[in-house]
Amino acid sequence: MLGQKTPILGVVLANLGTPDEPTPQAVRRYLRQFLSDRRVIEIPPLLWQIILNLFILPFRPKRVAKLYASIWQHQGDSPMRHILKQQVSALEQALAGSLPARISVKAAMSYGNPSIASALNALRQEGVDHIVVLPLFPQFSATSSAPVYDAVQRWSSQQRNLPTLTILKDYFAHPAYITALANSIRRYREQHGSAEKLLMSFHGIPQPYADKGDPYPRRCRCTAAQVAQALGLTEDQWAISFQSRFGKQEWVKPYTDVLLSEWAKQGVQSVQIVSPAFSADCLETLEELAEENKAHFLHEGGKEYAYIPALNDNPEHVALLKALVLPHLQAFWQTMPYYH
Repeated sequence: MLGQKTPILGVVLANLGTPDEPTPQAVRRYLRQFLSDRRVIEIPPLLWQIILNLFILPFRPKRVAKLYASIWQHQGDSPMRHILKQQVSALEQALAGSLPARISVKAAMSYGNPSIASALNALRQEGVDHIVVLPLFPQFSATSSAPVYDAVQRWSSQQRNLPTLTILKDYFAHPAYITALANSIRRYREQHGSAEKLLMSFHGIPQPYADKGDPYPRRCRCTAAQVAQALGLTEDQWAISFQSRFGKQEWVKPYTDVLLSEWAKQGVQSVQIVSPAFSADCLETLEELAEENKAHFLHEGGKEYAYIPALNDNPEHVALLKALVLPHLQAFWQTMPYYH
């Protein structure tokens, strides 16, 4: 090392976001930031601001805060942020010793805290000059992954001495991702038995977004088909659906709640549901999928319903994250001959 300090490489794991607290005030701040992003809402800005400020923010935060309170962790944090911190710690440990350089991993979110800018600033303060940013969205969408690009660009526009930056687009068909998902489902079924149907429910996007070229639905269908193939499922044993509709416009179909209702009315007795779009459990999985849709399915006549958790800090998931970022860190290292 020629007497120099050990060089540092950086990784940012970025997820969507969460309120700071399960209170109406904190949820309102979060929703204002999230729903003001033109990537998320493509309604003309003036019209949308009227709708947002007169019809959504005065009423929705109170209801959503109650839902967050029902899943808030005993550690005093939201599940998504708590799991993200676990993922960061586990990935940093997994990367230790992979290169002569020290690898620093930071948590970040597109909305709320910690912000992407704060994570990048922290790495720069550590002396990091080569950074890999990994959005934790397996299937790219302009509504989820692209805001990470936007945040990095906003931060970059304010820097005089820019680091080398790589942003990974997604990993919807990475073999380690498909294997981790399939093994997670297998382990659950080994403990709890199988159901008549396995439903792979992905977060939805408005159909017009897909019509304009968002690749997300195609990527979701590819992921689901590969997981089903890895599990050896026949066509009548699994299905794909999309959840979390918002507003009155048409979203990508089939809808999760509608499909569950149809299955129950057709006599399907048992369903297991998993959401491969989520790298960490959160409101949409722990409340919407695990509770709300369960009640809906049972009310319509179903008998057994179980949610299979997200990959979270599962060792196979951490190994996948390592496999995604390590080649880029190795490439960075090869450009640092000063330290060899």
